[in-house]
Amino acid sequence: MIQQIFNEDELPMADLEKIGLASGGHLSLETEDLQALVSGRRTNMLRLKNLSGDGLQIPELDAKLSLKPNESGNLDLLVHPIYREPQFPDFLTDTEAEELERGQAVSIWKLVKDENNQTRDILIEFDQETKEFIITDTEKILIPDLVNNEYLTPEQKERYRKGKEVEISDGTKLQFSGTERQGVRSNRLALVASIIVDGGVSYMLYQGLNALFGKKRSEKESLQSSAGYEQALRDMDANKNALAQYESNSRENLRKFSR
Repeated sequence: MIQQIFNEDELPMADLEKIGLASGGHLSLETEDLQALVSGRRTNMLRLKNLSGDGLQIPELDAKLSLKPNESGNLDLLVHPIYREPQFPDFLTDTEAEELERGQAVSIWKLVKDENNQTRDILIEFDQETKEFIITDTEKILIPDLVNNEYLTPEQKERYRKGKEVEISDGTKLQFSGTERQGVRSNRLALVASIIVDGGVSYMLYQGLNALFGKKRSEKESLQSSAGYEQALRDMDANKNALAQYESNSRENLRKFSR
């Protein structure tokens, strides 16, 4: 999970229209791809059409998209095509880069110095689709407090932050992944993650999750749901209903006040 860091009204609509993903101010992105963008992640592989730049005209291109703030405070649209030869960061050794490329390592956690000589805590992964190394600032990873209604221990949270596999008592295994549109992989097709915010609970239902990296899962295992998962779904629905009622009451009170 990565928290939403951009607002939809900040999206570079003109750039999205140029590549056929928006028209008249309306997006034609899937909900999951839009959520990935505003959360600072990458979309799934998309078929882009009629790209132009630097005197070149490209009829079609398969690529992933992401957003990056520029110096003026606006968002730039980044296009990540399929690279012929991956360029690995200089803070990776040849052995580490090779392990990531070959899928022998899921991710590598490191402490590095940035341009201001400040220590950064990062996670490096390799996107097998675009053949590109992905770097995630672990401070931006939103770590769930609960999964399927079960609290994660401090040790489990630390493992999740470092890209390691976490298993809870109902047999659900999950792992953060910056290469995934939803930001997480699991041995289950679905799970409910919860974040405690200002005394309240925010729920996120993840569905259609990809398997843990390099591991196969049986159809039976992937479809299993625990009592904790079912309870988390009920709590999520109850929370939505309570929020809807609160908003309705607020609107009614506002109308009364304005009379």
